[in-house]
Amino acid sequence: MSERAVPFHCPYCGEEDLEPYEGDGGWYCRSCARAFKLRFLGIGVRS
Repeated sequence: MSERAVPFHCPYCGEEDLEPYEGDGGWYCRSCARAFKLRFLGIGVRS
């Protein structure tokens, strides 16, 4: 799957200044200089 889940804000600082980072769901926040990754786990999935 090549579509990205696009975040609306940084989970650390709340700013919206994000850019894709190293592919595969990675994002970089220019405001706080942190990188994070999003991953879809599923719908109705319980572990």
